[in-house]
Amino acid sequence: MLEEKNYQNRRINPQTWKRLLGYARPYRKKYAILLTGSMAAGIIDLIMSFMSMWAIDGFMYRKTTENIGLFAAAAFGLQILTASLTLLFVRSAGQIEAHMTTDIRRAAYLKLQTMSFSFFDNTSVGYLLSRLTNDISRIMEMVSWVCIDLGWSLMAVVASLIAMFAVNFKLALITVTAVPLIALLSVYFQKKILKYQRETRRINSMITSSVNEGIMGAKTSKTLVREELNCLDFTEITEKMYSASMRSAVISAVYMPLASIVISAVTGLLIIKGGRDVLGGLLTVGQLNFFINIGNMMFEPIRNFAGIFAEFQSCQAAAERVSDLLGAVSDIEDRPEVVEKYGDFFNPKKENWEPIKGEVEFENVTLRYKEGEDVLKNFSLKVRAGENIALVGETGGGKSTIVNTVCRFYEPQEGRVLIDGKDVRDRSQLWLQSALGYVLQTPHLFSGSIRENIRYGRLEATDEEVVEAAKLVGAHEFITKLEKGYDTEAGEGGSNMSTGQKQLISFARAILADPKIFVLDEATSSIDTEAELKIQAASEKLLRNRTSFIIAHRLSTIRNADRILVIDGGEIAEQGSHRELMARKGRYYELYMNQFRNERVRESVKILGQ
Repeated sequence: MLEEKNYQNRRINPQTWKRLLGYARPYRKKYAILLTGSMAAGIIDLIMSFMSMWAIDGFMYRKTTENIGLFAAAAFGLQILTASLTLLFVRSAGQIEAHMTTDIRRAAYLKLQTMSFSFFDNTSVGYLLSRLTNDISRIMEMVSWVCIDLGWSLMAVVASLIAMFAVNFKLALITVTAVPLIALLSVYFQKKILKYQRETRRINSMITSSVNEGIMGAKTSKTLVREELNCLDFTEITEKMYSASMRSAVISAVYMPLASIVISAVTGLLIIKGGRDVLGGLLTVGQLNFFINIGNMMFEPIRNFAGIFAEFQSCQAAAERVSDLLGAVSDIEDRPEVVEKYGDFFNPKKENWEPIKGEVEFENVTLRYKEGEDVLKNFSLKVRAGENIALVGETGGGKSTIVNTVCRFYEPQEGRVLIDGKDVRDRSQLWLQSALGYVLQTPHLFSGSIRENIRYGRLEATDEEVVEAAKLVGAHEFITKLEKGYDTEAGEGGSNMSTGQKQLISFARAILADPKIFVLDEATSSIDTEAELKIQAASEKLLRNRTSFIIAHRLSTIRNADRILVIDGGEIAEQGSHRELMARKGRYYELYMNQFRNERVRESVKILGQ
């Protein structure tokens, strides 16, 4: 889990920036142009300072205009060159920022596609959204534009030092006294700035997460009249953000003026000492002016270094989080030899994939989500290819864990899961998951049309195949009654559809994929009786000769299952057909009869209410 608290006392790790700057390799030429151009700008500034000295000592002091036209042409040419370099800077830096931002966001998104379910169980949506948007933008803005400042600043400092010592050794010594003082200030403020920037980024993730939950849970908030409390909670978080941001801003605000005070004090000493030398005839007016200009030319980069340093501290916290996301390792990874033969998520080698028949076996499987909390305990089960298995039992008993383990969404700490007699770890994840059909209790639709959502199960499917899949699950009738039919927008998360409609579309999507192993995770618990009957009728045909696992909410829907497993505490308490288990009058019998009685009571109350 990428916990926010882990960042608070972390030392700066060079690997953080090494990973991020690795994305700059494709743009080495643009960076080289930026550095070269910015260094050239530093040289031009130095030449302009010399020209100012020559103008004072040559034209003003001597009271002559000889060669002033050539001087003016040279000055104008340098200004044109400076403007051209500025245009080059803005264009190149902007391109680098846009390209690197795109590359890193794509890499982070691809990383998310390969992560296991446990990663998403332990990482909030707000955390991920903040990393992919705010943090990456901030880092890339600094990385792209700071190159200009660094190139110009380094050249300006080096050139200024050489020029100053060449003109007047004593004044040069006075000037360089500012450097160690600035360095001491930087070291002192470094930890303080970074501490508060980390806190700011942490709270920013909390704000993003709070906004996401507020939107996703709007209906629940309305029904529970939570609007005022939600506002109070959000206000509390934003006040924490305000407090942390202010502390960070105050520290940065103190740092910059202190650096300026040091630089101003040294500039004052330069003027005092240089003025005395001018009066004593040891220094010309032009040379003093040159020293003041060149001093400012050197001090400005030092001020820039101070600003860059503060910006770096601000971005360090964001860089740590983005780098950790890019470097996150999934709990479930295919071994190198497996990837070599079968490919990975993005480069599958389907020509080497063995066909899946659907035989599933658990061999002494123990799985735990947290240390010391076994969800499955030494679990063993053999399912024949084409067998229909129903899983029933109390909530938290391990039913969903069993099917998630079959799908390799989680891997056991002990034991093996075999598909067609082969350990799933000897095959690629994509090989297995391409043969799965999974219909959830809470269906999820993507933004786009109904047709696109159904085709999501098999992108190469024709329109006729999409319609046929919808007909098989009884969705065709309601779809054709919509104004745009199959081209009707489902909305974000299926917001334009009812729960029952979303479930039928989700079922059609799974059917279209033609899976060898089918999982229905309480797939009919959220739909009305009419829709349930349609799905049941279709299921009898569709699940025939397919290995299927049905997590049942309504026990009446699984009476025709080949085998029913009663799961309790990660173990099989009972198993058999519906008739066998009812005759045994054990746990299944009690569950079935209790549900049957409860349904009768609800029906009676409904009739009386009418």
